[in-house]
Amino acid sequence: MKIHSKDFRVPHDKKIDIKRLPTIVKPFCESKKEYKDLLEEHIAELTSLQQLHYASNRYALLLIFQGMDSAGKDGAIRHVMSGVNPEGCEVFSFKQPSAEELEHDFLWRTTCRLPERGRIGIFNRSYYEEVLIVRVHPEILRTQRLPEELLDEKNIWKERYRSIVDLERHLYRNGTRIVKIFLNLSYEEQRKRFLARIDVPDKNWKVSSSDNHERKYWKDYMEAYEDCLNATSTRHAPWYAVPADDKDNARLIVSRIVLDTLQDLKMAYPKTTEKRRLELQAIGRQLKKEK
Repeated sequence: MKIHSKDFRVPHDKKIDIKRLPTIVKPFCESKKEYKDLLEEHIAELTSLQQLHYASNRYALLLIFQGMDSAGKDGAIRHVMSGVNPEGCEVFSFKQPSAEELEHDFLWRTTCRLPERGRIGIFNRSYYEEVLIVRVHPEILRTQRLPEELLDEKNIWKERYRSIVDLERHLYRNGTRIVKIFLNLSYEEQRKRFLARIDVPDKNWKVSSSDNHERKYWKDYMEAYEDCLNATSTRHAPWYAVPADDKDNARLIVSRIVLDTLQDLKMAYPKTTEKRRLELQAIGRQLKKEK
């Protein structure tokens, strides 16, 4: 069963209802072995494309992962990007802003971490937290020292959407390609994953009372995600809503999305000029003399 990344792309020209987005789809593989084989195939292809991306040095690729707690962001990044050369890829996790970050606009701390040309940047959470968790908990706005006239909750989210879209359009015009992954987890599956972590020593450190507390705001988060996806999924910086209840399936979908994005870029290894060819031949002659 072939994976089509476009099936998970959030449209830029019509509104979506988040309740209609699936959190699980039919498995793409019939066995664990078949899953591992396909993922390894994707990883090998990604490794090759990342090497070409690094050598061509024309585009930057930014992957943004968003989702509720336990949606599988860490696992997707770890498994899908396992074959990528660390020299050409960086991962940044954005948690509560520092005192220094709060002294700047809400896009500043992530802008400082944007990938260079030829590299892949991965944001585990991102500037989108500013229209998600901050919207669900608007009291956080009071800690951001904004001018009073900017704290109008009727307009601030629309203004932030506009700032985000403008930034992403600017980055696109300058060679950065942006792929945004929303790992769409169900309320019940999150409960199961929290419970499964409790008795596992190498995972129970991830469970906190604050995570469980946030489940009370699930409806508010879904409304925030729906508005965010509708306002910021564009032709040049699309959102992909990936069903996340099945981790294996989600990782295959994510890897396919990344592969399709890289394959769409016009990449090529640098051409060897006549001058460079003569230089290489001279180096070769010198090396042969060392025998």
